[in-house]
Amino acid sequence: MTSPVHVVGATGRSGQALLRALLDRGVPVVPVVRSLERWRTSRLPGEAMLADLTDSFALRQSLAGAERVVSCAYARHTAEILAAAPADARFVLLGSTRRYTRWPDLIGLGVLQGETALLASGRPGVMLHPTMIYGAEGENNVQPLAALLRRLPVVPLPAGGRALVQPIYQDDVTRSIVAALDVAWTAPQTLVIAGPTPLPYAAFVRAVAAAAGLRPPRIVPMPTGLLMAAAPLTAWLPGLPTIQAEQIRRLLEDKAFDISGMIATLGVRPVALAEGLARTFSR
Repeated sequence: MTSPVHVVGATGRSGQALLRALLDRGVPVVPVVRSLERWRTSRLPGEAMLADLTDSFALRQSLAGAERVVSCAYARHTAEILAAAPADARFVLLGSTRRYTRWPDLIGLGVLQGETALLASGRPGVMLHPTMIYGAEGENNVQPLAALLRRLPVVPLPAGGRALVQPIYQDDVTRSIVAALDVAWTAPQTLVIAGPTPLPYAAFVRAVAAAAGLRPPRIVPMPTGLLMAAAPLTAWLPGLPTIQAEQIRRLLEDKAFDISGMIATLGVRPVALAEGLARTFSR
């Protein structure tokens, strides 16, 4: 019989998507969650184990006997998960390409901290670093952007949105995690997972508008400093998502990655952006 997969962070977007995929394949799962109430609202079958990732005893109890551990929780908790899991466990951990940013924030630093813990541990497994994930239920990338495009007559972007992005569809993230579970990792590794082709952020905005059935947006180049100064005002504007100044600055940074390792090691070829967006807006 296939050994159960212990899924830490099972109530998050990627965690829920993974659980559904594993259950559809008949793979037994042990969800490890921080809130049983949130687990019940997910309406997923089975009983979950309760463990706060800062509670080493509870986490150890939840991972007792685990042979395969997936973490969809924040990567900064990697050291705690490694310490709590059995010595012979194998790991698939979800990080983020935010660890490569030139302007590290708490999230990026946390991913780097988690990656460092995995590589220093010598434990067999992989930390997958996805780019921007879109297409999950309740995701906060494409849907808020579409909502913004419905309300704004023009889209001001730093440098006109020339910086590259390479978003990955949620189903491809899930497929990558499932594939990584079947790899016989003998040492700790990291692997970037991303969409098939990088494109300018302005083109991404236009693709989202087209998929959402909106007219092509008018994109206007704006000074980065001005946009960063104006970003806090979005918190006070009804009907608009809140935009952080750091988000504006990251729009100046190319986020293009080689996915040959993803294809060769995991056998996952990501879907094209147009196809992923069509699926996202058809729900």
